[in-house]
Amino acid sequence: MAYISLYRKYRSQSFDDLIGQQHVVKTLQNAISSGRIAHSYLFTGPRGTGKTSTARLLAKALNAEGGPNPAPDENSEMSRMIAEGSCPDVIEMDAASESGVDDIREQIIESVEYRPIMCHYKIFIIDEVHDLSNKAFDALLKTVEEPPEHIIFILATTEYNKVPPTIRSRCQKFEFHRANLADLTSRLRYVAEQEGVQIDPSAVTAIARMADGGFRDALTLLEQAMLTTDGTITVDLVYDQLGLISDEVVDALLFAMKEQDVPLIMDRLAEIARLGRDPRAILESMLHRLSDLTRAAYQVDSASGKDAPQEAALHDVAARLTRDFILRLRGDLADAHRVIRDISLPRVWLESEFIRLSMRISLVPAAPSPAVAPAGRQMPSSAVVRPPSPDTGPVTQRTASDGLKAPSTVATAPVVSADPWTGVLDRVRAVSRTIVLKLGGATVELNADKKLKVTLGSEQFHTWFNEKPEALKVVKEAILASYGGGIDLELALEKRDADTGDQVAVELPAEGQRLEQLTRDVFGV
Repeated sequence: MAYISLYRKYRSQSFDDLIGQQHVVKTLQNAISSGRIAHSYLFTGPRGTGKTSTARLLAKALNAEGGPNPAPDENSEMSRMIAEGSCPDVIEMDAASESGVDDIREQIIESVEYRPIMCHYKIFIIDEVHDLSNKAFDALLKTVEEPPEHIIFILATTEYNKVPPTIRSRCQKFEFHRANLADLTSRLRYVAEQEGVQIDPSAVTAIARMADGGFRDALTLLEQAMLTTDGTITVDLVYDQLGLISDEVVDALLFAMKEQDVPLIMDRLAEIARLGRDPRAILESMLHRLSDLTRAAYQVDSASGKDAPQEAALHDVAARLTRDFILRLRGDLADAHRVIRDISLPRVWLESEFIRLSMRISLVPAAPSPAVAPAGRQMPSSAVVRPPSPDTGPVTQRTASDGLKAPSTVATAPVVSADPWTGVLDRVRAVSRTIVLKLGGATVELNADKKLKVTLGSEQFHTWFNEKPEALKVVKEAILASYGGGIDLELALEKRDADTGDQVAVELPAEGQRLEQLTRDVFGV
């Protein structure tokens, strides 16, 4: 007997066997029970989610012995013929290979007038219907609009938007969802058990995750793993097969980035490159891992069937990395994954990008280093906070007597905290990278009288903020969120004199002023 692929061997043979699409099953069965049978259906959704299988199940139900039946006998001759594709009254077409107008005329239009040979209905199943040519759709339209009472169309597509509105409006639409991780792992374990294959729970989870909600893709990946080993399928074997990297290696790289350990980042990437992993695979592995860590960090039940030790280890890694780091890096790596396809030297670029991101998003304070005031210039008596630019390292503080210090060392100095302004930059960055670039070179000083002084890095930035009231609004909201709406801040502007380069303080009274106006004054003079 010829070998049958797993996804064909374990194709759903009844509505009860169809996993993850209960909303579709319930609606179809109710329609059949009540006799409200449409003349055309449109199944839409991601690949491998059961659209074609459901079309065959619907054909079985409509052509069941004794009339349409929502639960037809799977062992009947008619059900077996439809499942095998040998029923003359159930015609399946693949529009990807039969997309021309001649194909539609030959297989459908010229045969619709003939009544079924064996069944109650003659059913046409057209897979990937969006691939039909415009002329083919035009030829099909009249038949779909007013078919004979013995004809039923079932159209399936992964790209609903490419189906002409004239066709869509004449069909009952059913949306198929991606399978969740629990459904996929359950199906994979069942198939492995039926095939007599030993597979580690972590390997099942890895395959289910990589299938991206598709049952067919999951079974295909399982089949590939079965062909490459005679023993137990391990998670390392799955990663090697898929060209990805293990969670342990990803975690080591994440910790290196969080600690801003540039040599270690470069070493980790070199090790991964020696395994033959391409940069896109590295990013995909990290994004998958960060997705799991996000769920763990926010106590979201993944329902993936992981065992207790795995879950404990995942929560431990998430706690050590912190929510803030995970979320920031997740967004940045998603951007990198989008642009890397256009990079001519992706491996070198990725190394540079990881180093840059580690320096920008890490919240680890910089080590203290000495600083001396320039000759002829007097350091301000209050502590000054130099916030990080978007592409530089952490915040440091400067005082007249102490030089540069880590935030925790300023005990008797005026009220100073790097965190609120860093929070301002973070919140602004989430809205607009352009605005945060204008703020990146600013010097911020908060003295004991709760007076906030901000020196922008360029006169052009002052002009820009004057012309962008919507940008000032974003900054205002970020300041309110970071410093707290209950704090009565007195703001003042420090603006560099164009001739001398000295700082000229322009103080603005806080009494009776709205915070929005103060913010405009700070950034707009």
